[in-house]
Amino acid sequence: MIGRIALFALIGLILLPLAAVGIAYYRSPPSALDLIDRAWPSAAKRVGTDLPYLPGKRHSLDIWDVPGGKSPKPVLIFWYGGGWVKGSKEDYGFAARAYAAKGYLVVVPDYRLVPEVRFPAFVQDGAAAVKWVEANIARYGGDPQRIAFAGHSAGAHTAIMLATDPRYLRAAGVDPKVVFGAVGLSGPYDFYPFTGRAIAAMAGVDYRLTQPVLLATRDTPPLMLVTGTEDTTVRPKNARNLARRLGELGAPAVLKEYPGLNHEDIVVALSRPFRGKGDVLDASTAFLDRYSGIRAPSQAK
Repeated sequence: MIGRIALFALIGLILLPLAAVGIAYYRSPPSALDLIDRAWPSAAKRVGTDLPYLPGKRHSLDIWDVPGGKSPKPVLIFWYGGGWVKGSKEDYGFAARAYAAKGYLVVVPDYRLVPEVRFPAFVQDGAAAVKWVEANIARYGGDPQRIAFAGHSAGAHTAIMLATDPRYLRAAGVDPKVVFGAVGLSGPYDFYPFTGRAIAAMAGVDYRLTQPVLLATRDTPPLMLVTGTEDTTVRPKNARNLARRLGELGAPAVLKEYPGLNHEDIVVALSRPFRGKGDVLDASTAFLDRYSGIRAPSQAK
């Protein structure tokens, strides 16, 4: 009898975590990925939860850090993707833990989505989050004068829009000079004519205001543009064309392509169980380190 109970208990220990992952995946694939990632030990902790950066729903953010170490730390604001129609900061702990473990104080904001809003509302939300960070991050050990952006897919669009069109930051009361760099993962930067979800997200807007490739200037902060060669959702031409344009302008930019990786693989590679897909985390943090002051330029690879 005891042996049978032990057997059932063992089966339960095996099946319950699998069931939890399955339920999380049904709700959202990033949620399932975050659940799996949490199985790996990490010193990174959420040190701020549901902090409002503006009134109203979807206007809050989380802060992640590895407690201790030298401060103030450079800050990385990460915007998740989801085609401007879905996504939640709760599902992207895997990305926050990854960058926090590399020495950054990481902020993950929520933002309003289609159909509630259209462009430029989510970019304006992004700028408001930056303003909150500049005003409040010191109390969490972050440096308000050293802020970087990162994002995946639609979130990369917000990150790179804020970097290439400083009018949004200025309108929010932020000096664009506090931004030392940005990393775009599988983002749309040269995607007109609009197709798919972009049709609804950008409806009724002058397309020239939505395209980072048309907004970049010589003063654009250093950008790293990451893409997978098999990305059929946001095609590699977006990163290639923006990198080419930045080169023509004389602005610092790095294009990083991963052969064989698709749209999702690029962000999945940030998670601990799937880092074998590509060195996305190491490459992007090495790029940011050159400008963040974490390491001297000669030490950053």
